[in-house]
Amino acid sequence: MGDRGTDNHSEVTDFILVGFRVRSELHILLFLTFLLVYAMILLGNVGMMTIIMTDPRLNTPMYFFLGNLSFIDLFYSSVIAPKAMINFWSESKSISFAGCVTQFCLFALFMVAEGFLLAAMAYDRFIAICNPLLYSVQMSARLCTQLVAGSYLCGCISSVLQTSTTFTLPFCGSRAIDHFFCDIRPLQRLSCSDLFIYRMISFSLSSIITLPTIIVIIVSYMYIVSTVLKIRSSEGRKKAFSTCSSHLGVVSVLYGAVFFTYLTPDRFPELSKVTSLCYTLVTPMLNPLIYSLRNKDVKEALKKLLEMKNAIP
Repeated sequence: MGDRGTDNHSEVTDFILVGFRVRSELHILLFLTFLLVYAMILLGNVGMMTIIMTDPRLNTPMYFFLGNLSFIDLFYSSVIAPKAMINFWSESKSISFAGCVTQFCLFALFMVAEGFLLAAMAYDRFIAICNPLLYSVQMSARLCTQLVAGSYLCGCISSVLQTSTTFTLPFCGSRAIDHFFCDIRPLQRLSCSDLFIYRMISFSLSSIITLPTIIVIIVSYMYIVSTVLKIRSSEGRKKAFSTCSSHLGVVSVLYGAVFFTYLTPDRFPELSKVTSLCYTLVTPMLNPLIYSLRNKDVKEALKKLLEMKNAIP
């Protein structure tokens, strides 16, 4: 490990991921919990991508976005979960400086990409409900590809900016990151410099990234609600709302957990770790369940895929 007395971050060779401050006897229980959740993430998201790619009936903009959502959920949880599980059995609980940078960079990339993708999905639902006759024209394959590519591009730009500003901070004193992964706030606590300017830059960057996605989602749902309330039949209103309920549930869980985590005061690090689980592991686990259990097309496609598999001798 780097010299604790140095002020130069370049001398840091590794960090220690403290993880959850619980008795050692509970580590096996936490490991099994993480393992179960991660297995469900793998099964659910790989299964969702397989269903979407193999069933031609799901070749629509909504399922194109949903397939990319599953891809993002799968990869950003994979950035966090394996290392966390290894550390339950490791005495050193160390992560290399390069490993920490990589974990931070990839997690930031996929988290921001998911925010923009959810905004694109909200816009898709807005067009489907408010302008159904023009849906196939407005939500063309080209536009859908551009929206998804734009989500990943915004994720890349944000990740590069966040990573470069965070890891150019001078780290001194303890190398112990009081978290189960390399997150921005625990890393800030290790810096010995004045963080006021850095936090203002970080806040401004986060606002520039987050506000447009939230505005698109809120405005889209305002128009959706207004349009649905004008539908005279209760059956029609129910059908319209059902097409949005899954997306709205995913948005609520993700943004609720993220805001709660980053608005929690620094004096409650254990609470931040627990709420971090909601968007790092719980949300990626729940998304396939939310979309499959409430979606008739996905359930029928899954049934067809299982029947084909059973028919193979």
